[in-house]
Amino acid sequence: MRNYDTLSEAINGLQQRGYTHDFNLRPHCLECAGLKLEIHPEDFKVDEIYRFEGMSSTDDNSILYAISSKNDIKGILVDAYGVYAEQISEEMRKKLR
Repeated sequence: MRNYDTLSEAINGLQQRGYTHDFNLRPHCLECAGLKLEIHPEDFKVDEIYRFEGMSSTDDNSILYAISSKNDIKGILVDAYGVYAEQISEEMRKKLR
């Protein structure tokens, strides 16, 4: 795992390493709008996780996941963590720990 100082630096680094798709978090799956695809917890793995804390506000806290699916789709998921984290299923919560 690499060391990144900022979220944008981490996103750029992961994209350069092949994590080119953007995932959106849904309650029971990840959605890749660009591919019109849903990926369920049993069909992906989290390769790397990076946490970033805002300097001035807890509203700036975010977590970046590098994700690969069973069908060789690699992408990133950016989400808030802490109080502002999305409401997701227990299956998804366990997968993204």
